Amino acid sequence: MNRPIDNQHVLEIKALPSPRAIKTKLPITDQAAALVVESRAAVRRILHGQDADRLVVIVGPCSIHDPDAACDYAARLKPLADNLKDRLFIVMRTYFEKPRTTIGWKGLINDPHLDGTCDIATGMELARTILLKINELGLPCATELLDPISPQYIADLISWTAIGARTTESQTHREMASGLSMPVGFKNGTEGSLQVAVNAMTSARTPHHFVGINADGQTSIIKTMGNPDRHIVLRGGGGKTNYDAEHVARAEAAVAGEGIARPIMIDCSHDNSSKDHRRQGLVAREVLRQFREGRQSIMGLMLESNLHPGKQTWKQGVPLAYGVSITDACLGWDETESLLVELAEALAPRPA
Repeated sequence: MNRPIDNQHVLEIKALPSPRAIKTKLPITDQAAALVVESRAAVRRILHGQDADRLVVIVGPCSIHDPDAACDYAARLKPLADNLKDRLFIVMRTYFEKPRTTIGWKGLINDPHLDGTCDIATGMELARTILLKINELGLPCATELLDPISPQYIADLISWTAIGARTTESQTHREMASGLSMPVGFKNGTEGSLQVAVNAMTSARTPHHFVGINADGQTSIIKTMGNPDRHIVLRGGGGKTNYDAEHVARAEAAVAGEGIARPIMIDCSHDNSSKDHRRQGLVAREVLRQFREGRQSIMGLMLESNLHPGKQTWKQGVPLAYGVSITDACLGWDETESLLVELAEALAPRPA
């Protein structure tokens, strides 16, 4: 009797072009490569205390669903980043994969047409195209990596990455982070647990062996040496905030043994803003106050921002407003610009 045993709930298995094929089609330019090298080094200097006066700011859309709007945002952010570079090192959020608590749109890589067709091959090319454009503009990029496959396609264009609250506890993601070439921020758990992020930092600095793919898309054993450039990201959890001085001090003590001079970034959104995008400015100002009063363990903050404030609901076949998030609600550009200028001015040396 010949009964199928494998893949009983699988409708289709479709081969994806290899990382080498897509990188050959969309190669990194010398200009973009130089920016990635320089910006990763800049984040490392801040992280390890060699640049003690600046803060890293990861700012941009919660997720990118419209390439034109993303490039429009980058074009506005670039001159601002240049003007504020002495006080803030600004990296643009370019998030293409979205973890979901249950179900929902999974991001531009997974569903680039926003129609449920999940044309991942097109999504990978589209994500890489956007990253190339933004890097060539002179603006470094940040993202969240959700699996060990995507980095083979886009990681050469990323200057900083996050491991999210839903995946920080995952062994797969910790192993992946141990081999990444850029600094990595581990978020605390969705319920607020700090220990999972601390454990992730410890795990990611050690060597690992795990199953992944190589540049030709072949299943491979990946051997890593460990990543020395790690930190935690406080994002609140379980409906509670954790950006106040007490929580920051607790986080500082928890990772004191990791040998990182400035191991704490604050996510001004999510539970820290009570999921109200309008409160992100309040959180950012409090973080800045702590930093100016001597909490040197703070290395930066994150802001969710788009061309226009708020969010809209994506429904298949319904036209979307330009420059408005379809995932988390975001600050609008005008408020973002004012807030970043305010933060930079507050970091300027006080007159004697």
